[in-house]
Amino acid sequence: MIYVENKDLVIPGQVLADDEYYSGRSNFKENGKVCSSLMGLVSLRNKKIRVIPLKSKYVPKKGDVVIGKINDVRFSMWDVDINSPYSGILPAFEVFGREKKELNKVYDVGDVLFLRVVDVDEIKKAKLGLKGRGMGKFKGGIIVDIAPTKVPRLIGKKGSMINMIKDKTNCKIVVGQNGLVWVKGDEDMEQLTKDVIHLIEAEAHTSGLTNKIKNKLYLAIDGEIPPEEVPEEEEEFVLEKPKLQNFKEELEQEEREAEEEREAEEEKEEKPDIAEVIEELKRKNKKDNTLSYGESSNNSFILNNKQ
Repeated sequence: MIYVENKDLVIPGQVLADDEYYSGRSNFKENGKVCSSLMGLVSLRNKKIRVIPLKSKYVPKKGDVVIGKINDVRFSMWDVDINSPYSGILPAFEVFGREKKELNKVYDVGDVLFLRVVDVDEIKKAKLGLKGRGMGKFKGGIIVDIAPTKVPRLIGKKGSMINMIKDKTNCKIVVGQNGLVWVKGDEDMEQLTKDVIHLIEAEAHTSGLTNKIKNKLYLAIDGEIPPEEVPEEEEEFVLEKPKLQNFKEELEQEEREAEEEREAEEEKEEKPDIAEVIEELKRKNKKDNTLSYGESSNNSFILNNKQ
């Protein structure tokens, strides 16, 4: 027998079901009953019952993609804050192999990177790497911090929620499994995206959230709510790997285009105007009275020395 419903808020020690149900994450069995071990939201799937904590810290796992900030530069590694009680390190050999370089000239304190958890030791210290699509240093943008357990709700089923936000705000968005989100776009769109992300975090357990977020975006950007509503399917709160986005290639493409525009402008400024050259030559001729122009049969200018 089940005593709660999907997405119910429960407290530590609360009885959730009889032992005909399987005990999942954040609950335990006692005297034939399945009980919650923390405060959170119930997640039911067939006969398995779990409790998703409302607030939790990120615990690194091998293969996770995370966003981290360089805290310190050492002799052969960088210390990285990965929004967790557990520390992260980025060894120099993970970045440039055996080649010798000054680490702070590659990444310095304060730099924000998109990384992968390569390994986790017995005390949960995470070894990080940059091998993979889109891994590297972020340039510009803002960082938004949410509970790691709310990351799947932000992404949505098959990326529906995050893609809707990206398409409407025209912002680049990269989501880390450690609850950090990188956003880059126009300043007002960055702030709107930040507000929307925090709204999703606060109301992740509610139904109809997709339409609520859609209406908020359209009202803020277009000044009106769209007439049609998108039916929303129930989503399972499972911490899945966010789809990797090759933001690095996009940023490099933007830089190349900007550089090409600058070079075109410089070339335009340096290129002499033929008409202006001719006019200047005429003025000099009149001034020193030593040169005159004659016109040939093919209408070209010929310089003649006056005797």
